[in-house]
Amino acid sequence: MKYLLPVLLLVLPFTLVNAADLPLLPYPHSVIQQSGQFLAGNQWNLVIKGKQTAELKTALERFRQRVTLQTGKTIRFVKGREKNAHLFIHIQSSEVIGNSLSSMDESYRLQVRPGRIELHAEQLVGVVRGLETLLQLVGLQRDVLALPLVDIQDKPRFIWRGLLLDSSRHFFSVASIKRQLDIMAAAKFNLFHWHLTDDQGWRLESKKFPRLQQFASDGQYYTREQVRDIVAYARDRGIHVLPEIDIPGHASAIAVAYPELMSAPGPYAMEYRWGVHKPTLNPANERVYEFVDQLIAEVVELFPFDYVHIGGDEVDPQHWQENADIQAFMQANGLVDHLALQAYFNQRVQKILSQHKRNMIGWDEIQHPDLPNNIVIHSWQGPDGVSNAIRHGFNAILSTGYYLDQPQTAAYHYRQDPLPQPPFRIDAPAVGESWQSWSFTLPRQRGRPVSGSFTLLDDGKQTRGFIDFAGKSRREVKVHRYTKNRAQFSLDTWMGPVEFDVNMDQRLGGKAWVGNVAYPVSGKQIAGSNHAQTGLPEPQVAPYVLRAEDYARVLGGEVALWSELVDEGTLDLRLWPRALAVAERLWSAQDRRDEVDLYQRLETTMTWARMSVGVQDQQQREIALRRLAAGAGIEPLAIFSEALEPAHYYHRQHQKSVSETYSKADHLNQLVDALPAENNFKQNQLAIFENELSVLDENDKKYLRKSLKTAFEKWNKNYQPLLDLVQKRKDLQGLLPLAERLNVLSELAMELLRNCEASTTLSPAQIVKAQAAVDQAKTMDQEMVIGAAWVVEKMLQSDAYCP
Repeated sequence: MKYLLPVLLLVLPFTLVNAADLPLLPYPHSVIQQSGQFLAGNQWNLVIKGKQTAELKTALERFRQRVTLQTGKTIRFVKGREKNAHLFIHIQSSEVIGNSLSSMDESYRLQVRPGRIELHAEQLVGVVRGLETLLQLVGLQRDVLALPLVDIQDKPRFIWRGLLLDSSRHFFSVASIKRQLDIMAAAKFNLFHWHLTDDQGWRLESKKFPRLQQFASDGQYYTREQVRDIVAYARDRGIHVLPEIDIPGHASAIAVAYPELMSAPGPYAMEYRWGVHKPTLNPANERVYEFVDQLIAEVVELFPFDYVHIGGDEVDPQHWQENADIQAFMQANGLVDHLALQAYFNQRVQKILSQHKRNMIGWDEIQHPDLPNNIVIHSWQGPDGVSNAIRHGFNAILSTGYYLDQPQTAAYHYRQDPLPQPPFRIDAPAVGESWQSWSFTLPRQRGRPVSGSFTLLDDGKQTRGFIDFAGKSRREVKVHRYTKNRAQFSLDTWMGPVEFDVNMDQRLGGKAWVGNVAYPVSGKQIAGSNHAQTGLPEPQVAPYVLRAEDYARVLGGEVALWSELVDEGTLDLRLWPRALAVAERLWSAQDRRDEVDLYQRLETTMTWARMSVGVQDQQQREIALRRLAAGAGIEPLAIFSEALEPAHYYHRQHQKSVSETYSKADHLNQLVDALPAENNFKQNQLAIFENELSVLDENDKKYLRKSLKTAFEKWNKNYQPLLDLVQKRKDLQGLLPLAERLNVLSELAMELLRNCEASTTLSPAQIVKAQAAVDQAKTMDQEMVIGAAWVVEKMLQSDAYCP
């Protein structure tokens, strides 16, 4: 459908001349390209040196089938001799995949020469990784299979590269999960973290405890046969499966099935609301540990991976505190508070896991000095959580910054690194620097306000600064604009990119843009060179600097896709392409940071992945639009949607908690659910305005103006057809304010372009009116913003794109 497909210049890999141009993702650690190419026929002589296994045969058959999907050409493998092999595979070890990440050697060397491809690997999993890279190189030239001549040596940076899928809040079919595993393998993920239980449902069949699936799943659960099938499917692709069984909290589903195991008497009903809930297992009840033991015995039968995730996060202690038997148990065992009680519970569970030859992983809250240091801390609390775990001798992985249920830009995810950055330090202002520190508060629609302080230091030539969010370590900010009473600065946070635009007068005012939605800022000055308090604020968190020996304890990271706002119909649209950016951060060299290059390769890789592994992001978007159009043409909605962007961070959830039920009853059938996380027009144009405008020649600027005119004229002409559709449909009439704002914005953009060509400018009064229109378009409505507004704002602020 032409209105959904971006205009792509498909750069076929075999036409490229620079290794840096190869559209590989994740990018290998070493690539040497030579001139020329390997032109292949349909019959490939295959030679395998090393143990030939059924798994290798399956991998080669997948390769053969995907070459057909990518090119329309069918290749056939025939047994050859080493000297005339078209594909020569050398495996040093017969090891297949094992049951642990530490036993995997995923390294490989891939050499494409004239008439010959060689793939060397220590283990089969290295061959699997190398074949994925090879598939990204396969193309067509004059109807002939062609590959560039390259020498690639590759290995992963981190051993733990996972993707969490939450099947509890919304259930995903086996077919959808297998499709994600195919794409994960292409992206070289090696761990599928399967979130199978939570308050909203139990999704794993149990023989010992059948009431779990009978009464706490609404009929949506995976049979043991289906689980075995998925685990085997993943293992064939070099992916382990990590089950998560949430205990002692997030246990409302267990409470429905077995209320006698809980800390409060009930009765309990199925929980469909999102958020944190009170039901918890009773740590003072020995039957709970019998339940856990028998349940884990069933889990390890199905999942051979050597870790089990116990969750362990967000435990509400209210039911523990209200239970007299639990309070007596705590007193008898010297457990001073609910944290000590949870630590006791986790120690008992860890021993059970150990008896079943499994290691424990859980979220930040499970960390405790009485647990062995072979457990893994899975941090949702960010780099500080990872640092804290490492400081106390535990291994850790990071998910903060990789939460894909939060709409964010791919660039933001790409910038987040599992290795905590060194703490930012300013011991004292430099001689001649004036400075000021302000406390701030950002109110949110749901949850506690975000608070902290920031400090800006200026010597008349440059401005530097830092921020201390409450409970977080000190971070440097990038200052974009600074006067005595006005400042603009930004940084990446656990909420996404945050940009402050504040007035510093008697009181603090202004906005903080959290992603693409603004919070009002309030606060007061707390210190400064012109203030009674003349000392810099102390850091909120004592910094910890990783030692050389600590780095090995940072095992890697995981994408997390929680499914409150994700269902079967939007799964691919939410995961891809952003998960590819995380895949590269976890696999490729740390110094690979070029975001412009990333976006170019993401576009090419997604085009390839739709053909090669069946990514369904575009189909899901089209289906969602057709559902909204209800039999009418979808062109007006499709064109309209190209200007829009979902509200980033958790603004959508916060809005739903105010205006809807914030539960499974909130249907995911609105226009916002048909949008990708990032607006392509906004991303592309801002990249030019912010990074490239100063180096564009006149022809480039002319092309830029033409592309801007094309986009805004298209939106302007679409206004009336969109009104005609929306006014006929009561369920779409909430879109009218956004449609009107986009029309005003489009007319403003076209006026700016006309002025640009005529070398005229807006009057001061017109500029004020124009900025008000931009501000209105940037306001969240229907859980969306007009992404194109950010581009018009750049056009309003600068005429550098003009002749």
